Amino acid sequence: MRIAIINDMALAVEALKRVVTAAGFEVAWVAHNGEIGVQKCCRDTPDLVLMDLVMPVMDGAEATRRIMRECPCSILIVTASIESNSSKVFEAMGAGALDVVATPELGPGGGLEGGAVLISKISVIRKLQGNGRKSTHKPPVQNIRRAIPPLLAIGSSTGGPTALASLLGGLPEDFPAAVAIVQHVDGQFSSNLAQWLDTQTPLKVSIARSGEQIKAGHVVIAPGDNHMLMGPGGAVQITMGPGSSLYVPSVDLFFESLCCVGLPLNSAAVLLTGMGADGAKGMLGLKNSGWLTIAQDEQSSVVWGMPGAAVKMGAAREICALSDIPRILVRHFNKKFQENRS
Repeated sequence: MRIAIINDMALAVEALKRVVTAAGFEVAWVAHNGEIGVQKCCRDTPDLVLMDLVMPVMDGAEATRRIMRECPCSILIVTASIESNSSKVFEAMGAGALDVVATPELGPGGGLEGGAVLISKISVIRKLQGNGRKSTHKPPVQNIRRAIPPLLAIGSSTGGPTALASLLGGLPEDFPAAVAIVQHVDGQFSSNLAQWLDTQTPLKVSIARSGEQIKAGHVVIAPGDNHMLMGPGGAVQITMGPGSSLYVPSVDLFFESLCCVGLPLNSAAVLLTGMGADGAKGMLGLKNSGWLTIAQDEQSSVVWGMPGAAVKMGAAREICALSDIPRILVRHFNKKFQENRS
């Protein structure tokens, strides 16, 4: 695996080089600002770019946008400033970066701190590039007696934060369905994602808590490094990952848990932009159960992996541009809501 480094800090570059080479990977090249990084990437596209956020000339978010437009490849944001630059992180992930991780640090004795986490991220991306498969989860059949609201279930990955902001921002404050999201994101960053999305939509957004009941007009997001499932009565279940699943949290595991817990059949599932195929198989089960299933189209997706896999599998009833999805969902749920009241 050939890995490029775009970072303006000499100590950070040295730390990244040591981590990459110690893990048996090759350092393809190094660039010290985003503009040079884009130029080098288009001349010699690596398997993965380790992209810093804060750099002179061109920052990491803009460099990510340019690379994904001109010479697409896998990009992992590696920065020492995750918390203080969360908007830039979301901007970069919306442009196509796969994930974010803190920059490893060289200790006083020359040792490395944080290298194992970086290698773990790289290993997952390497498996995604190889189309690694997920295991399946078969939840028990339950009889539900209490009324629960219809659910809008959303899965997303690469480019997901911006796509989620667009979709949620297009839903009204009185949206009559509950919303649950599985976005591939690191556990230490999922709370920041929820807080940011909460500012992008009139709906209330929060991290999902095990045992809480889904509510109409409320959005819950799976906490990173854990799977989110749906239990009897519309009760959220959080389970420790990863188990045998490549993706944590897994969209497939979440979608598969929705089929047998008595959710209203006017519920809907959406697969947004993302690398890999997570969620396609689970969406097919929901379609066969009578749900409305929507896949984002290729033109509006940063990476048409997950929604594309659903389309190829015949799991999507609708294939739509991102800008059209909120309108379709509002029409669907409001129509069903009126039918149920009459």
